[in-house]
Amino acid sequence: MTDLRKTVETFWASAEARDWDTFAGTLAEDVEYTLPQTRERISGRERYVQFNREYPGDWHLRIERIVAEPGQVVSWVHFTVGLDEMYAISFFTEDGHGRISTITDFWPEPYEPPAGRDHLTERY
Repeated sequence: MTDLRKTVETFWASAEARDWDTFAGTLAEDVEYTLPQTRERISGRERYVQFNREYPGDWHLRIERIVAEPGQVVSWVHFTVGLDEMYAISFFTEDGHGRISTITDFWPEPYEPPAGRDHLTERY
């Protein structure tokens, strides 16, 4: 287990608990958060913590999987907001001190598969 893996586990646990002080402690001061699908970027720990603190709705999360190697971690997380469910894939890098320096989030939308391959697949 890398130090960053433990940091990311703490990041998600503190987000779920709404423990914003612990959450902030996982982040480098100059953390950069990027959402490629909406082309948004948040720079800095204070702004990123505020973004999460103010996120609307009674959201909850559950870690599905974490893959780690030195200096970088990927997480797959299941979120619920009321009756809505969604998944996020997040890429993390570190600042050399075990804190998160970059986060890139992807929020894939479910869609129906193209016709003609149902003989090869199983729907769940």
